Amino acid sequence: MIEIADALASGLAQVLTWPTATRMLAGVAIGFVVGILPGLGGPATLALMLPFIFKMSAVEAFAFLLGMASVTATTGDITSVLFGVPGEPTTASTIVDGHPMAKKGEAGRALGAALMSSLVGAVFGALALAAAIPVVRPLVMALGSPEFFMLALLGTTFVAALSGDALLKGLIASGLGFLLATVGLDPFTGIQRYTFGQLALWDGVGLVPVTLGLFAIPEVIDLAVQGTSIARHDVGRLGGVMEGVKDTFRHFWLVIRCSAIGVYVGVIPGMGGSVSQWLAYAHAVQSSRDKARFGQGAVEGVLGPGAANNSTLGGAMIPTVAFGVPGSVTTAVLLGAFLIQGIQPGPHMLLPEPRGHLSLTFSFVWVIVLANLVTVAACLLLLGPLVKVTRVRIGVLTPFILWLVYVGAFAEKNAFADLVIVLLFGALGWVMVQVDWPRPPLLLGLVLGPLMENRLFLSTDNYGVSWLWRPGVLLLLALALAGTLYPTLKRWRARARSRAGPSSTESSAPAGRRDGDTLFVLGIALATAWALWASRGFGYRAGLFPWVIGSVVLLAALAQLGLALAGRAGPARGHPVAAASPAVPAPLARRRTAEIAAWTVGFFLAIWLLGFTPAVPVATALYLTLSARERWPTTLVLAGLAWAFFYLLFDRALHVPFPDGQLFVWLG
Repeated sequence: MIEIADALASGLAQVLTWPTATRMLAGVAIGFVVGILPGLGGPATLALMLPFIFKMSAVEAFAFLLGMASVTATTGDITSVLFGVPGEPTTASTIVDGHPMAKKGEAGRALGAALMSSLVGAVFGALALAAAIPVVRPLVMALGSPEFFMLALLGTTFVAALSGDALLKGLIASGLGFLLATVGLDPFTGIQRYTFGQLALWDGVGLVPVTLGLFAIPEVIDLAVQGTSIARHDVGRLGGVMEGVKDTFRHFWLVIRCSAIGVYVGVIPGMGGSVSQWLAYAHAVQSSRDKARFGQGAVEGVLGPGAANNSTLGGAMIPTVAFGVPGSVTTAVLLGAFLIQGIQPGPHMLLPEPRGHLSLTFSFVWVIVLANLVTVAACLLLLGPLVKVTRVRIGVLTPFILWLVYVGAFAEKNAFADLVIVLLFGALGWVMVQVDWPRPPLLLGLVLGPLMENRLFLSTDNYGVSWLWRPGVLLLLALALAGTLYPTLKRWRARARSRAGPSSTESSAPAGRRDGDTLFVLGIALATAWALWASRGFGYRAGLFPWVIGSVVLLAALAQLGLALAGRAGPARGHPVAAASPAVPAPLARRRTAEIAAWTVGFFLAIWLLGFTPAVPVATALYLTLSARERWPTTLVLAGLAWAFFYLLFDRALHVPFPDGQLFVWLG
């Protein structure tokens, strides 16, 4: 104990020395900006920063990198709440309730809740890193491939259960995400799966462009249809920031439980914050007595993910430091920093100096805590101006949001094809909103798909079908069934008591939406049938997962189609529906939808023809003049600011390799 106390104090002393502290603050500043900018990505930025640590000491290097990595999820919540665009993939779930709160004039409260819960989650994760390393090895080693597969399935079913009365829709959406995860080259056989002969799809479908398409594009369309600012009510002087901070302590045990979820998911290699946020959101919904509030602006839907996605880093550091097994993409990049510094992660990281690097390990704990304290303090000071952004006219904000969406999608893999993916999934997301289908399960399926495919093959290859009867598998299966069937049975009992059958809910839905729902599920059934037909030549290794998932999805889609034809397909409650407000006449809503859709495609065409840097001022000026009807002085100033921002940050500072416009290729 004395050695641990000495190492803990030594780690703090090292972090507080002037060279280390300044490098940590520099990392925090970079992470602050990276988190706010959609799609730029914490792991990608970490990779860009690795060359800068060659001349740093080990504690300075990790203070710089961990300071950066530990705050991106915190500031990513700001963009998610204010604009409905995830600043980081790990903050996508914050949109579900955080952005509706901003629309109701509660942006400050949502941000206060997100920031304070993030701080609590980060501190919890850091303490878990300090306390759990000596005992975590038995926990992780007790899980085999079958248990990892079932654990991923458990998380998926929990999120699918958020679909309210339409549990089957949530499961189908999850299955679609799993199938999308199989697009690309099979990692073991190299067989192309669903690539349509396109080289751009060999690496699969990127998470960032899919997230931006599913959530950001429908939100832009909705705001344009409404013709209002993001907040449709007055924000007030501070927007209720302190009320959000108080919410964290009103629901303190929920925040602690979700922090624990984040740590545990972080410990499991390959899962990370993209998974923990949705599991925490699912837990927040299932532990609430009033589930109907979720998706409409429930503060608990902000607190849970905020705590989980920040505690995940502490959990992910545990297997990274103790075993050299990265728990997430971020910690995988940090392994490169270990190699650069000549340090081998493993058991000796738990030994005191001079035999090991225990004080360095504890310095990680202090960096995570201090970096988040600095970030939350800075955010709270800046929330006043940030919240006021929600009162800006949407016509002014739209071009900037679209540019952030397109640049964020491109920056993940520097691939122009990802912009096309944004458009395709933007259309899919808009259709899912119109026909009232849940989007989060699809996204989670895409995240978990590779992990589940790998674990399914290993389980089947090593154990045959006997892995289905392992005690851990049966336990996790029971939890999955309980988590999905119990809410359904509870709703059925409530209906029986109120004498309101399933048809009464459906009858209130517009006929157009019911017809759209039927056509949509028919399209899913046909697409899944085609996917199964196309997979017949994949072979056992590459075809096992598509066969299993495709068969289940096809059967579920046919069942849902039968319910839709019978008029019994319930609405996907618990998710925001960005349909036009009744205050907007239907003809006007259709005209505005077509107009903003045309502008969204037009911005893409401008990028294709001119390239990013020239397209930004040109398309921005055209939109502000022709659509937003802004005056020329305002248009010129805003177009110039947009160009300066993107050119100086992405082109000059970050050296994002933007492709040349096709027009210049033709002329050159």
